[in-house]
Parts: sequence; structure tokens; C-alpha cells
Amino acid sequence: MAITPHSWRHAFSVYTQPEVLGMIFLGFSAGLPFILVSSTLSAWLADEQVSLSVIGYFSLVGVAYSIKVFWAPVIDRLPLPLLTRIFGKRRSWMLLSQVGIAVGLWGMSLLPVGNQLQQLAWLSVWVAFCSATQDIVIDAYRIEVVAVKFQGAMAATYVFGYRLALLVAGAGALYLAEFINWQIAYQVMAALMLVGIVSTLLIHEPAHNVNLSAQTIEAALERSLHVEADGGLLRWFVDAVVSPFLEFFQRNGRRGLLILAVIALYKMSDIAMGVMANPFYLDLGFSKKEIADVTKVFGFFMTILGTSLGGVFVLRYGVMRPLLFGAIIVALTNLLFAVLAVVEPNLYLLASVVSADNLCGGIASAVFIAYLSGLTNSAYTATQYALFSSLMTLPAKLIGGFSGEIVSGYGYDGFFVYAALIGVPAIILVALVMRMPFGGENGDLKNRTND
Repeated sequence: MAITPHSWRHAFSVYTQPEVLGMIFLGFSAGLPFILVSSTLSAWLADEQVSLSVIGYFSLVGVAYSIKVFWAPVIDRLPLPLLTRIFGKRRSWMLLSQVGIAVGLWGMSLLPVGNQLQQLAWLSVWVAFCSATQDIVIDAYRIEVVAVKFQGAMAATYVFGYRLALLVAGAGALYLAEFINWQIAYQVMAALMLVGIVSTLLIHEPAHNVNLSAQTIEAALERSLHVEADGGLLRWFVDAVVSPFLEFFQRNGRRGLLILAVIALYKMSDIAMGVMANPFYLDLGFSKKEIADVTKVFGFFMTILGTSLGGVFVLRYGVMRPLLFGAIIVALTNLLFAVLAVVEPNLYLLASVVSADNLCGGIASAVFIAYLSGLTNSAYTATQYALFSSLMTLPAKLIGGFSGEIVSGYGYDGFFVYAALIGVPAIILVALVMRMPFGGENGDLKNRTND
């Protein structure tokens, strides 16, 4: 793929490229199972009069998405018999996980929920595991198939497909269950996994060049730990699990800690604010229908517009300047919610604030994904990106747990000012990374050649 961004028209033409368009279908394939083992499954269980305590236990299947970093090294290193030879390193794992999801969803549809809850739980865990595995592989494919400058656009189309899948597997499944039954709803969702399967068969396998730096690190690490050439499982563990982390710090030196701090803090302001958003809207007096209309309709389209703009910004200006811009605007939009908390509420003002929030959040998300993508080494793409994606949400979720206490003590206006302030460290850290003379225009991003 080669685009010279001399103008905005040229920049937007990135969305006509086959690799970029293909991410819509892979994003759809990733989003479909996620909601089918979370909120949609909860609705099915509630409809079958399953107790709330049991429904709460079912939500634990989502832990698979948070711990996927633990089996990402297997996906980076382990070839699948026959499939890898036919489809390649990434497509083989992608295809296996998609077939696993489809089989799991179909199996769930065949169970009588009333007296087969244990079997349903195991199938839900299986679907979540296969779905998290698919996420790992799609992320690795996305990073490897194009250069860093196109990663923002790849993220934008991925988000579009993902959110479309959330609508289909959320509202679509509920409509099917209402007018037919839950069994047919889940069978239709299983069949829709053909979108991902067909896409996997049509896309091409990324190039996997020999990475001499990674080989050097692995050899040195094996010598230092006295691992024999035929060390079996120990050697595999050193090469697949230890080396990706060692390589990251060897490549970045002490600044690696600063980069990890950026990853941990960049989304904190946005995620912490989101915890209290719906309670805030309700306390302002808006109806559930008004909230749904504004947040779902405006939220959907403004997020898509934001991610699309983020992809274009990366193509035109590189990664670091849009990354700083994204950190600033996300923090500032939280101040708009503080204003909303102290003025007379009305639906138009709510729509304006929510639109600005989703637009800015979309820009920041696309740019941040491009930044994370550029931090990986092609020898450890799946493992390193899985680590980064886990790190970017964990601190924010932890600090979000205190949101209710802050609202109780300082009110919503104080909370949103606080949410804006916790975005300031990310702004400072990005500015510091930009000042470090490493890797040219994009700061710490390596140049990719597979474009």
C-alpha cells in the first residue's frame, strides 16, 4: 500500500485501500462474540428466569479478554499442524478461532437453559476464549500487514465493524429472540461468523521477515540462563515469553518505563469519566429513551467520524503530534460535562456535549492504537500488543472504582474536573516522549517497510 498524503483528499483516500476496508469485516467478526457472552447472554438468562446471582457469575467469562496476554506467546510461536502450512502464521490462528466461536455459539443455541446451565457456562467460556484469541491474532495481523502511518485508518475501520457487530449482536439478537426465540437468535449469530471466516480466506498473509535483533536477544538470553539448544519447554518459554519483554526494554532503554507510563495513563481520563456517565444523565432528569437516543445514535456516528479523522491525522502528521492533541482534547471534553452539571440541562446541550466527547474520544483512540502498533517488534507482535492493550485499561479501571466516592463528596461538577485533571499526566508524558531524540518524527515508532 502506498499513498502520498499531499492533500486531505489523498489522505482520506486511505479508506479505499483493500487492507483498510478489510478491517471492517474483521472488526465485525471480533465484536460479534464479545457481546453474545456478555450483555446479550445476560438478557437471555434473565428471560429464562435465571437468578441474578447466577447471571453475575456468568459475567466472569469476560475475564478471558483481560488475561489474553498469557497465551499470546503461544499464538506468536506455535504453528498449527497443516493449517499454518496452508494459510500462514496469522490466518491459520484466525480461522481456527473463528470456527471455534461459531461452533461454540451454535452449541449454546442447542442447550435448554433451564437445566443445562453448567454446560452453557462452559460453552460461554469457550466462546470467550476463542474470541479473545481472535482479538490477539487480528491485532497482530493489522500491525504486520501495513506500515505504522496507516494504523490509524486501520483502527478506524476496525472500530466501525466492531460497533456494527455490537448493534447486530445486541439489538439484532434481542429482536430475533422477541419475535422467534433465543435459540434461533444464537444460531443466526453463529452463522454470521461466516463474515470473519470468509474475510480470513480472502485476505493475504503478512510478510514474516527474519528478525535478526530478536534472534540475537534470544540467543544471548539462552546463554545467560544456560538453556541448552534442546532445552524443550524451558527454551520455548525463554524465547516466547521472556524475550518479548526483554527486547522491548533493550530497544527503548530506560525510556521504556516512560512509554509504559504513557500507555497506562493515556486512557485514564476517558475511562474514569465513562463510569459515571449514565448515572449522571439520569440524575439530570433525562429519560432512558432520551439517553439511549443521544448516546447510541450520536455516539455511534460521532465515534466513527472521530476514528476516521484520527486515521487521517496519523497519515498526514505522523503519530506523536496527533497523540498529544488527542490527550489534550479528551481531557478538555470532560470539562464540558462539568459545565453540563451546573447549567440548566436540556437535550440539545446534552447532544452537543456527548457528540464532542465521542468525536474527541474517537480521534484519540485511533491515534493511540496507531501508537501502540508502532511500539511492537515484528517478531513478537501478538505478545507485545496484548501486553500493551491490557496495560492501557487496567489502571483506569482501578481508579474508576473510586468514581462514586468522588461524586458523593464533591458532586458531579467536581468529579468531571477531577476526570479532566487526571488526564494532565498523560499530556505531560506524551510531550516528554516527543522531546526524546529517538526514531525520528514519530518519536519511538520504528519504520515499517511492509507498506
